[in-house]
Amino acid sequence: MTLVRILLGALVASSLLLAVCWTMETRRVARRGLEREAPTPLDLLIGFVTNFFDTLGIGSFATTTAVFRLFRLVPDELIPGTIIAGHALPVVTQALLFISTISVDPRQMTALIVVSVAGGWIGAGVVASLSRRAVQLGMGGALLAAAAFMVLGMLGQFPAGGTALAFTPRAFALALVVNFVLGALLPLGIGNYAPSLVVFSVLGMDPRAAFPIMMGSGAFVATIAGVRFVGAGRFHWRAALGLTAGGIPG
Repeated sequence: MTLVRILLGALVASSLLLAVCWTMETRRVARRGLEREAPTPLDLLIGFVTNFFDTLGIGSFATTTAVFRLFRLVPDELIPGTIIAGHALPVVTQALLFISTISVDPRQMTALIVVSVAGGWIGAGVVASLSRRAVQLGMGGALLAAAAFMVLGMLGQFPAGGTALAFTPRAFALALVVNFVLGALLPLGIGNYAPSLVVFSVLGMDPRAAFPIMMGSGAFVATIAGVRFVGAGRFHWRAALGLTAGGIPG
């Protein structure tokens, strides 16, 4: 339980770090004489709906990306940073709930989250420097991957999973590699929930035990990567705030 409490404390700390960076960026822009628009009702609705389904394990990145592009709410090159920064605190809320209530091996969960954060930090640095065209191609791939997982889910092709609350040594080694890669892809808008659930289930884990791992990984990566995007100014302030304000209640 001590390790779980440390994880929860670190998650809160990373959230505060993102909030501080966001506040500093807002003040920096204000000093330049620029005003920020308040989120619109549509921004808040997007945050609420996408995070409601995110809590069910469906994921919010692909749906948010699709809505942003459909209604042309956010420039393409700012979508990854907006999604990461905007969904970070709602995902933290989910992670705090699942980590504190669902039993899973705490040492393995911690290690999996750590490698995911390492991948996310590297991925965020790369995505923050990508051109508009490169981001568009990446988001296209993310949407195709999300669509494929949705189709598999509707066809009932996801593995049933096992009953284990911890991986075997070999399965754990593979899970570490997978979680690092998924963490690196997360800043591009490729959600980790569906692929994590599939891989962990194939490796014999109880799908319910996968939730604190995949949500904890997503929350830590979102807050840490969010710091990089906010610091680089690669996010849409109004849309991101709408995702946060609407997403936490959702």
